[in-house]
Amino acid sequence: MFDRYLEEYEINESWTSRGRTITESDIVMFSAFSGDWFPLHTDEEYAKKTQYSQRIAHGMLVLSVATGLLHFEPDIVVAFYGMDKVRFIKPTYIGDTIHLELNVNDVNVKNSSQGVVTAHLEVKKQTNEVVVAAQMKLLINREMVTKND
Repeated sequence: MFDRYLEEYEINESWTSRGRTITESDIVMFSAFSGDWFPLHTDEEYAKKTQYSQRIAHGMLVLSVATGLLHFEPDIVVAFYGMDKVRFIKPTYIGDTIHLELNVNDVNVKNSSQGVVTAHLEVKKQTNEVVVAAQMKLLINREMVTKND
């Protein structure tokens, strides 16, 4: 989705990613990398006694995997600019397949060479339930500046 110059984005345009299945290995590797070994994610016996009845993926793992489903063109995307209103709405279980749906909310010129694209992001699983929602912002190059360089 993020492979076009700022001027090429339109309010309300949408995009859907491919899917990706969350595995037990994802959870173990994310726990090791982040240091987050909370038992709801890593202890099957503990998780059985919770409202979820099984282990769930870390919310930040799901969000991280989802951003990996995006396409960023290096000469166009300057940087990840931030996220607002991040909500972890439903659990993602081992074996769930997630995908990302984006809808452009705002295109804002920041200066003569760049602007910010804001998109509503929803991570959905195979049941079409939203598991994560947020407002994502990316700093994008403007076409006229990049082509003149």
